[in-house]
Amino acid sequence: MRLAEKYGDRPGIEWPMLFQRILQNAIRDSYRRSRVRSLWTTLFSSLSTNDDEDNDPLETISAENLSEGLRAPERQLEMSQLLGIIEKEVEKLPPRQREAFLLRYWEEMDIAETAAAMGCSEGSVKTHCSRATHTLAAALGAKGIKL
Repeated sequence: MRLAEKYGDRPGIEWPMLFQRILQNAIRDSYRRSRVRSLWTTLFSSLSTNDDEDNDPLETISAENLSEGLRAPERQLEMSQLLGIIEKEVEKLPPRQREAFLLRYWEEMDIAETAAAMGCSEGSVKTHCSRATHTLAAALGAKGIKL
């Protein structure tokens, strides 16, 4: 589809090379996305207590929402503190990075949807998300939190 949309006016002789380049870039984007998503989903899934895939870990971690008897009080406190640290670090991000990060990873929008919502290019969304992810990882790592 990208080939037809963006390069339909090019001569047919160029199409095989353009197709290969588009395919390679799409595969790289997919791997990058999955790597970043797995980083954050691994972190948040370790905080969740049940295996429900529709479960939002941020909702289930809140101190008043934790079920009684399933965890020791120490674990509840640890998880509440960890969530608080993550929320504070997300709040410290620059506004555009925070917006891109939350739309991409919390709202699970794709790059095009995020770019449209933010009113910027897809490249800007990728840049903001990458910087936000690196900043959060460094900040959490500095506090001794391993992802």
